[in-house]
Amino acid sequence: MKIITIILVIFLVLFIVVQFYFIYGQRNIETYPYDVKKKYEQFEIRNYPSTLFTSVKLSQKGYKNASSQGFSILAGYIFGNNARKEKISMTSPVTMTLEDSMTMMFMVPKKLNKETLPIPNQSQIEFKIEPAKTLAAITFSGWANDAEIEKYKQELKAALDKEGIKYSNKFYFFGYNAPFEIFNRKNEVLVELE
Repeated sequence: MKIITIILVIFLVLFIVVQFYFIYGQRNIETYPYDVKKKYEQFEIRNYPSTLFTSVKLSQKGYKNASSQGFSILAGYIFGNNARKEKISMTSPVTMTLEDSMTMMFMVPKKLNKETLPIPNQSQIEFKIEPAKTLAAITFSGWANDAEIEKYKQELKAALDKEGIKYSNKFYFFGYNAPFEIFNRKNEVLVELE
């Protein structure tokens, strides 16, 4: 019984250390910059500048399958699966379009541009400049899944309708945490405003 207790305590300590490592590591990750234009009770309106992304169109539908497929491809690229076997810094958030054909995107660190990025080994990876845009964003915690994303998409639409703010049909999901991070999880559903 004593050995089992010691083993459990060791696993608990390791788990806590790993979680603090992820939380601390988030502070050093470059994030997609924005300016808050206006805050409302349920959402805020933000201005995002033109930004370069690596992207991949996904054959899978639904968040669970598409996010797994997209993350595997793009993470492989930034972890060295490219012509120069060069590692590229991780950025945040992981971005997904919420359309019939979903696209996952990783922001390219500001120190790099299309000309300095290594050529991907996988042909489906593209470099894409997202133009400057104004988005409405609603934030939620915990683990994202298709039901949660749809729930917050509908909440965002209802809140925008209530305020009389016109929006497009271009919705996005932003995920800010590493897959193994348990605490302090942050997710967002966003929509481009007209």
